[in-house]
Amino acid sequence: MEKVQYRSVIRFLFLDGKTCEEIKAKLDAVYGDPSPSMTTVRYWFNEFKRGRTSVFDEERPGRPADVVTEEIVEKVHDMILADRRTKVREVAEAIGVSYGTALNILHDNLSMRKVSARWVPRLLTVDNKRIRLSMSKQCLDLFKRNSQEFLRRVVTVDETWIHYYTPETKRQSKQWIFPGESAPKKAKTVPSAGKVMATIFWDSKGIILMDFLQKGRTITGQYYSELLDRFDKKLKETRPHLAKKKVLFHHDNAPAHSSGIVVAKLHELHYELLPHPPYSPDLAPCDFFLFPNMKTWLGGKKFSSNEEVIAETEAYFEEFDKSYFLEGLKKWQKRWEKCIDLKGDYVEK
Repeated sequence: MEKVQYRSVIRFLFLDGKTCEEIKAKLDAVYGDPSPSMTTVRYWFNEFKRGRTSVFDEERPGRPADVVTEEIVEKVHDMILADRRTKVREVAEAIGVSYGTALNILHDNLSMRKVSARWVPRLLTVDNKRIRLSMSKQCLDLFKRNSQEFLRRVVTVDETWIHYYTPETKRQSKQWIFPGESAPKKAKTVPSAGKVMATIFWDSKGIILMDFLQKGRTITGQYYSELLDRFDKKLKETRPHLAKKKVLFHHDNAPAHSSGIVVAKLHELHYELLPHPPYSPDLAPCDFFLFPNMKTWLGGKKFSSNEEVIAETEAYFEEFDKSYFLEGLKKWQKRWEKCIDLKGDYVEK
């Protein structure tokens, strides 16, 4: 919010008969930390009390306003292209203009803003992007050929750790407060050491099989191959419509998934494998839909044993009807399309 807008609010509340303290409390309640300080509120309160009506800064003697020319804008542009991390102060000193003028050139003339780098699973190479682009096109073509049939046949799976304690997100910790109350505080926490590895197979109708890894074991090619046998048995029991259809099977490129014994097992089960590019959790429904929602639900919950984790996780998924899982898989289409538009780069939310 611009400072002129804050001043307008202060003037409105002043004309409404509010005191300095009351104005400050209302600003804090509505705008939080960015709201003006008590010193600023008191200054403008006194200005309006003296009869001032304008909320704009008055012209002051001193350094004349900088004249922004095309040449100056071009110099700033060249500086930024040479080093994207250049500070506004450095631009102002190098070009010979005020800090405010340098900032205005960047924002208004060049339409630029400074942002932090975002975390990605991996810095993709040209080949990585090419593979992601190619596989996204393959999957999208298959989906568009007959989307209804695609959603009937496809099954996806992945593993995730479920901790005995998962901290709340910042959004989850929000709560209502009254004017004058301070914001709530909480200590920084990390996920607990106690955890269970869950492998979840699901499709457009819901969860087909959940496996919880026993303590001391790891997911190897042999373990995953045996798990596929269990899954296939469960699939035939719960999805009879796939008895005469070839299952369209999707998993990522984890070592256990791509081992020779697993490749042989998928061939034995006559599953058709849906392509999945390396380093691409943004294109896996478990990673962009199922698991993030589950982890949000787990936020703030505490468990004391594997049995509690398993019981709560199973109860969580039982609450959803078929449409929840169907809508999650439908989001795949937009992800593939976005990946293609981005020439293979990562897809954000």
